[in-house]
Amino acid sequence: MTGFLGKTTELLEAIKFQHSVFALPFALTATLLALRGTDMSGPDLAWKLVWIIVAMVAARSAAMAFNRITDARMDALNPRTAGRALPAGRLSKRFAAVFVSISAAVLVLAAWQLNPLCFKLSPLALALALGYSYTKRFTSLSHIVLGTVLGVAPAAAWIAVRGTLDPAILLLALAVTLWTAGFDIIYSCQDVAFDRSAGLHSIPVRFGVARALLVSRLLHVGMVACLLGMWLNMGLGLIALLGVAAMAALLVYEQSLVSADDLSRVDAAFFTVNGWASVLLFAFWAADLWLPLGLPA
Repeated sequence: MTGFLGKTTELLEAIKFQHSVFALPFALTATLLALRGTDMSGPDLAWKLVWIIVAMVAARSAAMAFNRITDARMDALNPRTAGRALPAGRLSKRFAAVFVSISAAVLVLAAWQLNPLCFKLSPLALALALGYSYTKRFTSLSHIVLGTVLGVAPAAAWIAVRGTLDPAILLLALAVTLWTAGFDIIYSCQDVAFDRSAGLHSIPVRFGVARALLVSRLLHVGMVACLLGMWLNMGLGLIALLGVAAMAALLVYEQSLVSADDLSRVDAAFFTVNGWASVLLFAFWAADLWLPLGLPA
């Protein structure tokens, strides 16, 4: 049992399980927005929230573990990633594959518990989440694909609550897509030399680090513009607008941590700042929506 628990802990660390926080707050924000105008409350609401969280965490876990499997051979050749659990031999691909299968099954189960449309769309969501791992082998737009994978989260949460997809939520989905693509470009800058030698594709490989960082900044400007559009479209208040301002400030700070000449603080930009950014935006927007939802303070 100790061996199994040890391997599971190792795998959860390998997929950075704690970073499920990246997309989950956006899914919860979409959930709150979708709840406006509905009479869902009490046990029904709690049940819905539980399965939304389970679905999001399961989807990310399956995608990340699958990515570790598909990248294991290249990770072993890259000095930055050679110490990861799979290339270092601390975990087997078989163990990781079982984890992927279980996570995928949990996602489908959660989708089935939510509503028929979620269940019907779950194979498509899985295909997108798992298929991302291969995109860096043939396109520099892999960052956009990854962004789309995370951008699905708010749209999926809306469907989970309403049972249909409203075009209004697509602005939030696009915001998450641009945000994710922007910080993934920053993260990939540290591997530009290896990726070029290995024949992998990315924005930094194609345009160089300096121009890639400019693309990242433009994507983050677009993300803030989408949030402002969402704020206007949904008729939100001052607190939500302050949340957009907080997100914008954190993105400016994130971009200030890296430059073409200094990528030493990429981890701080990628992990710490982005985790806070998504949580803070949810906190501000939830506060703005709290009383209109009639939830207890």
